[in-house]
Amino acid sequence: MKVKKRANTGPANKNQNTEKRKDYRKKNAEKKKEKNQSVVNKKEGNQSVVDKKDNKNLSVTKMKASQKIDNNPKRMNRKKQRELWNLPLRERMMTHLKASRFRFINEQLYTNDSNANKKLFQEDPSAFHAYHEGYKNQVEKWPMNPVDVIIKSLLKMPKEHIIADFGCGEAKIAETVPQTVHSFDLVAANEKVKECDIANTPLLTGRTNVVVFCLSLMGSNLSDYILEANRVLIQGGILKIAEVESRFEKIEDFIHQMKSYGFVNTWKDLSHNIFYFMDFKKTKDVSKTDAKKLPNLLLKSCMYKKR
Repeated sequence: MKVKKRANTGPANKNQNTEKRKDYRKKNAEKKKEKNQSVVNKKEGNQSVVDKKDNKNLSVTKMKASQKIDNNPKRMNRKKQRELWNLPLRERMMTHLKASRFRFINEQLYTNDSNANKKLFQEDPSAFHAYHEGYKNQVEKWPMNPVDVIIKSLLKMPKEHIIADFGCGEAKIAETVPQTVHSFDLVAANEKVKECDIANTPLLTGRTNVVVFCLSLMGSNLSDYILEANRVLIQGGILKIAEVESRFEKIEDFIHQMKSYGFVNTWKDLSHNIFYFMDFKKTKDVSKTDAKKLPNLLLKSCMYKKR
């Protein structure tokens, strides 16, 4: 019977086995450490991507916020107020007086008829300049200028068109578009403006392609303005109106009343917070002699609050 020899388990072999186990454990520990480090690196990499996105989103948010602040009328008004209080006392008093005079003249223009308003400016020419200076200050506070919307639409029309700008102010439309523009207002602010009552213009009957009322339906005789627009427009001519939305009790009622004056609504944009934009097409002639039979056009007065 053969007897198996025992493996040599002397001190030397034991030391060798111990060293092998240590090496094995060391290698496993290193592998585990490398694996853990790769996970950490991956997480840090993802976090850096997230951080970059967050920073980007934050910068976009800040940029949008700054734009919102810049375009916020209330914040702009506060800035104006701070600038006003930094002025010397005499200049502050003059500014308040100018604002008060503007509000007074504005109220007169909305409550009187156009003939009385014309006399007002003839008797006191400085009143017109005071009004337009105050008007310019108001325009700066608006998020948009409605005349720019009108101009954009006119630029798409044929250059051969003849345009009448009723209540033109400083005749910005005539300065901008390539068409022939007849600009009318109660006072001539410059050489492009013809001074007249827009209820009775010198234009020939049925020769105009487009009539514009941009924030100029002022006075107690709005019906006369619309009848004059009907007179000067060709059949199929366009009447463009831009007005403050708060002036309309019900916009549908106004559009319906315009049918009696020979105009059918073809387009409207009521999406803006402050202004309404409307286009009307002339479908028939309506004589001024029939004015008594027509519904009276009325809009609310646009009064500026004391600041």
